[in-house]
Amino acid sequence: MAALGQVIRSEWTKIRSVRSTVWTLGIAAVLTIALGMLICLLTNHDFQSMPARERLSFDATNISFSGMGLGQLAMIVFGVLVVSNEYSTGMIRASLAAVPQRGTFLFCKLLVATALVFVVGLATSFAAFFAGQAMLGDLRAHLGDPGVLRAVFGGGLYMTLIALFSMAVAVMLRSPMLSLGILMPFFFLISNILGNVSATRKVGRYLPDQAGSKIMQVVTPANSDVPYGPWGGLGIMIAWTVLALLGGYVLLKRRDA
Repeated sequence: MAALGQVIRSEWTKIRSVRSTVWTLGIAAVLTIALGMLICLLTNHDFQSMPARERLSFDATNISFSGMGLGQLAMIVFGVLVVSNEYSTGMIRASLAAVPQRGTFLFCKLLVATALVFVVGLATSFAAFFAGQAMLGDLRAHLGDPGVLRAVFGGGLYMTLIALFSMAVAVMLRSPMLSLGILMPFFFLISNILGNVSATRKVGRYLPDQAGSKIMQVVTPANSDVPYGPWGGLGIMIAWTVLALLGGYVLLKRRDA
């Protein structure tokens, strides 16, 4: 246990000593909150001109997380940098020499990074909710309303899983440029195309971001035919993350540094 504690402290030192990783988390929070506030303000102004169907299915809670798309971009960058910085600088050789048990090394690195992301993600989610509701005025939801607390807490879980999935991919690929070159198009291009084209919509709904984002919904969109609910969607995202982590662990065990 003492050795495990030393590895955890070492990983914490690595993360907080690299300014880019700390700044990335700050950017994720600012983007998520600021963009969410702006969209809530615009929605409040234009609500009466919206089609009746959209007004009936209006989700005051979920719209507070409209900035989550840009926020998750920063979380992806954070997850990749936490892992791949050691490979790009060559520090991974020293790290694995100091901690030969690769499973222990990976567990401690992911534990520290995930705990940090969860704290930041949860704080960001609550801040985005309260700031967004302030912009919505009479349209606002309240934390005690049915499903709202689950959605706000789920926002923090969603950001955490995005970062953890990105860490797992970075463990497999080792290169920051390659990892970002795959993750960015996957989440911001491929997922959107598959989710919005009628021929592929049934496939896109099972991608990690689309499934996981359901946890932040309180009101089901009109004419939605998604076959799972908020927790089911989060479960799909967790399954993707676990598979990626297993892949990263296997490759870390089998490859040279």
